[in-house]
Amino acid sequence: MASDQGIRDSEPQSFVDIVLSRLGIDLSKLGSSQFQRKGYLSKVYLMELIPNVVLVLFGALVMWSASLTMPDASFPRHVFGIVLGMAAAVAMWRYDVGMFADKSRFLLVLDIILMLMPSIPGLGYNTMGMTGWVQIPLIGFRFQPSELAKPVTILLMASVTAGYNGKIDSLKDYLKLCGILCIPFVLILTQPDLGTGLIVLVLGATIIVCGGAKGRWVLITVAIIIVGAFAVVATSMTEGLPHILKQYQLNRLIVFVDPSVDPSGNGYNLQQAKIAVGSGGFFGKGIGNASQAGSGFLPEAHTDFVFALLAEEFGFLGSVFLLVMFGWMIISTVGLALRVEQPYAKLVCVGVAAMWTFQLMQNVGMCIGIMPITGIPLPFISFGSSSMVSQLLAAGMVQSVWRHRKKVSA
Repeated sequence: MASDQGIRDSEPQSFVDIVLSRLGIDLSKLGSSQFQRKGYLSKVYLMELIPNVVLVLFGALVMWSASLTMPDASFPRHVFGIVLGMAAAVAMWRYDVGMFADKSRFLLVLDIILMLMPSIPGLGYNTMGMTGWVQIPLIGFRFQPSELAKPVTILLMASVTAGYNGKIDSLKDYLKLCGILCIPFVLILTQPDLGTGLIVLVLGATIIVCGGAKGRWVLITVAIIIVGAFAVVATSMTEGLPHILKQYQLNRLIVFVDPSVDPSGNGYNLQQAKIAVGSGGFFGKGIGNASQAGSGFLPEAHTDFVFALLAEEFGFLGSVFLLVMFGWMIISTVGLALRVEQPYAKLVCVGVAAMWTFQLMQNVGMCIGIMPITGIPLPFISFGSSSMVSQLLAAGMVQSVWRHRKKVSA
């Protein structure tokens, strides 16, 4: 048992540790003073909890503002999602996330079930050309199983990767891990939901890389993915060849290169998002005064383009505040990953941080035109109960790692 019961004092050894140490960044001391405390506060990781709570409250304020002018932005439903998410987070915090460390088969089956649920007759619900929703008969309650699959995939990939103890020497083992990751990724694409599929791919790949995959294997895999992506786009644009991408997905990629190609569709959405962000100025227009979103010029302002709505109402200062809170939360999560000894707990934190980072970059990036348009929500801010439950459950997983840190062996 380590002298401080689960917190490491030795030199960093993992891939992430080595990179950060060479950059002169030491995150391993995050929360050190809190670790010495006793009592109730010692059971929660304040360094992650504080920005998390602030983001949830900020998101609630943004959604309340949106509900003043947008009928689809139901504030009671948003609050309902927060309540469900908090219940899921507390449950995960109380029960050690480590209990899933040796449940990879169960997690894989659960992942597959979640992905296939929308295809079950009587359950699947189609909206906006996507069959990724499930509607419970009689009560009419709808949710998106792929959102819940995100934290499940984190637990799954952490479970199968942790067994290598930070060193994946065999190419066969590396390919096995990639194959397992491809199962939820491919199933999501059949819905089709490219945005969520990319999230699953990124968080799973990050776990594999930080789990000890060799650099040359990773580089070759990235090259194959890039070539494959170009091939998919090329065939989808060529008559007579298989069109893997749906037309709306292809349009989003084309608009990213040249918004004038689709001036009344995705190009219009992108231009309106940029106008909304720019019109907010330094201090913003104020709550309920988002003319672009409130007047209907900016579509999906409460979901996909919520950052544009936020920037219009709260301006540059509000946008910076949002990014600072996310940065604080993500860095503290990575810091916890560096401090715990147990490989599984480390990789769970890495997966959660990767998910938050990618969703933040993609959602904000598409609103300002530096990333392709995808249906990726902004964690804790976008409207949607399924997304809120998923993100708060992930936050509960990080808190569980902290609470049960004394059970980690040297």
